[in-house]
Formats: sequence, structure tokens, C-alpha cells
Amino acid sequence: MGKSIIAALALALSCGTAGANALHLNPTQPASAANMETFGRTTIPIGYYDYCQRYADRCDRPADGQIVELTRELWKDIIQTNHDVNTAVAPLPDSEIFGIEERWEYPDNVGDCEDYALEKRKRLNQRGVPLGALSMTVARDANGGGHAVLTVVTDRGDFVLDNVEPRVLLWKEAELYFLKRQSQHDPNTWVSLVSG
Repeated sequence: MGKSIIAALALALSCGTAGANALHLNPTQPASAANMETFGRTTIPIGYYDYCQRYADRCDRPADGQIVELTRELWKDIIQTNHDVNTAVAPLPDSEIFGIEERWEYPDNVGDCEDYALEKRKRLNQRGVPLGALSMTVARDANGGGHAVLTVVTDRGDFVLDNVEPRVLLWKEAELYFLKRQSQHDPNTWVSLVSG
């Protein structure tokens, strides 16, 4: 019996540590909040700016809603979309695909992190999720590298669709230091996720 208590305690401690590790990556975000807090306007990522120069029609669309109700049907769509794109696209950096450091593009068979996020955003929007609830989000990964994911803003929290994590996670469970994302009011305005 003593061994089972020790094993249960070790499991509880490791789960607590995993949660703490994720939270320490978001020190300016309120740990108890289901949705991330935004801290005003910030700069647009150069990759997104260039994307909008090439595809003005894709960037001229209105937000059409800022938050969605997380129904069972929507949750299934989110999970399926994340899985389908993650398994259909092979990871490859922009430098190898396009010969340049940064280029946001819908992926064919290969893509960089922001390409996965763009594709997921397109597919969920085609399924009726408004663009205002589908935010391209820029972050730093646990190793400090630049990363992009899609955030779905729901009434039950902000959920992250990542190409390196097969599960769809609530933002505070993701091992990411969130920097900025598209505004829910205007997809061409970006807001900071870091206070100060």
C-alpha cells in the first residue's frame, strides 16, 4: 500500500510540475483565465504583412464575430482539422521551400508552422467559424525559437492548434510564450499578449 501511495504522489507532483512549466512561459497572462488577455496594439509580423501584400483579397475579409460557443460539433471540427492538417503537411522551413527566411503561405504538401496555422484557419472558417475567433498567434517555443499557431477563441477558453503538438490544448497548457495575435475585431490589427 505504501508503494501505491508514493506512486500516486509522484504522479500528482509530475502533473503539477507539467502545469507549472506551461504557466511559467506565460508570466504576464492571468493563470486562472480561460481566455488570454490582450494588452493593446502591436506590430504586424513581417510574414503576415507580406502575405497580405500578395493576397489582399484574403486579408480584406471582416472578422464577423469575436468568440464562438464551443459546442460538441465545433470541438469535433477543431480536433479533426488539427489532425488532418498536421498529418497531411510535412514540416519544412521556409528557407528550404522558398529559399527565403520567412514566407506565409497555404501549404501544399510541406510547410512551416505559420503555414499549418493558415491552413487550419482557412478550413475552420470554411466550416462557419468567424475569422474574429480564429487568431493567427505568434509565440516562442520552450526552446526560445519563433513559432506560430492558430488560436480558436471560444466561450470556454482559447484553444491552441499547433503543428508540433497533436492535441488541441487550452492556451495555458501549451508550452509557449505567447507574444502577439490578430485582434478579434480586425484580423489586420495585431495585439500584444505581453504586458509592458
